[in-house]
Amino acid sequence: MEAERWTAFRSHYGLEALYCQPGIRGAHEKGGVEGQIGWFRRNHLVPVPEVDTLAELNAMIEQWDEADTARRIRSRPRTIGEYFASEQPLLAPLPDEPFETGRLFTLRVDRYSRISVRTNRYSVPVRLIGRSVRAMLHASELVVYDGREEVARHERLIAEGGTRLELDHYLEVLVRKPGALPGATALDQARSAGRFTPVHDAWWAAVKAHGERDGTRALIEVLLLGHHLPHEHLVTGLAAALKTGALTAEEDGNTPAEPVPPTADRSKATSLTSRRLAHLPHDKRPLPSVAHYDQLLRLRRPDRPTS
Repeated sequence: MEAERWTAFRSHYGLEALYCQPGIRGAHEKGGVEGQIGWFRRNHLVPVPEVDTLAELNAMIEQWDEADTARRIRSRPRTIGEYFASEQPLLAPLPDEPFETGRLFTLRVDRYSRISVRTNRYSVPVRLIGRSVRAMLHASELVVYDGREEVARHERLIAEGGTRLELDHYLEVLVRKPGALPGATALDQARSAGRFTPVHDAWWAAVKAHGERDGTRALIEVLLLGHHLPHEHLVTGLAAALKTGALTAEEDGNTPAEPVPPTADRSKATSLTSRRLAHLPHDKRPLPSVAHYDQLLRLRRPDRPTS
C-alpha cells in the first residue's frame, strides 16, 4: 500500500514506481544499492560524528557526497561522477515548483505560548496566545507562520515529550515580570544553545549592582534589541559596554564615540548616537536667541542700600 505523501511526491516529479519482491525472493534485486549505502555508512558514519545540530550533520554529508563523485566502484573504468554525466541528458527535467515535503498543521497556541506538534512542544511569541497558527514540520526543523509571516523556527525535537523554548518569545512578558527570568526554562535553554553567552551574564551581574529587579529589567531591555540587531553585534556591544561601564540599554549620548579606523572590523561596536546623527538632514534653522529675555533685566528693582 502506497503512503499518500509518497503518491503525491512521485506524481509531482513524474516518477514511475517499480517495487521489489518482498522477503528473500527480492533480496537480490537491490543488493548493489544497499551495498553502496553500507559502504558510505562504514566510511563516513563510523564512528558516529559528533555535531551540535542536524544542519551541521547534513552539511557534512553533502560534502562527503560531493567528494564521492570522484570515486570508482571496484574496477570500473569511470568514476561515479563520469557515469552520472553520461546519464544526465537522459533524465527528465525537474518541475518548476519544488515539492513541499513537510507536514502542515493548524494549531492553537496555549496559555504558555506553546504549540504541541507530535507530542513535543515549541514556543511562539506571546502575542499569539489563544490564536491559531500554521506549523510546517520538516525532517530537521519546524517553521511556524501567523498568516504569511514567519514567527518562529525551531530545530525539530526527535524524542517524545520534549519542549523547546526560545527566550526571545517571552521578553515582552518578562520585561513586566523581571523576577521570573532567573528561573525561566527558556533562559536555561538559551544558555545551552549558546544564545545567552558569558558576556550576557557578566553584564547582568554588573547591572544588578543597581538593584536586582531594575538590573534584570535592564537586561531584558537589552535582549529586546535582538529583535532588530544581529546576535553577534549585540554580544559585541555588551562586551564594549562592560569595558566602558555603560550599564543601561541605551548609550549615553553625551559620551563622545571613539573614532573608528577605516580598516576596522564591522563587527566592532560603534556609537549608535553618532550613526543616527550622521543620517539626519542638515538643520538650516537659525540658532535660538534669548535676547528678548533681556527686557526682564531692566524691570528688576535696584538693590536697596544696606544700613
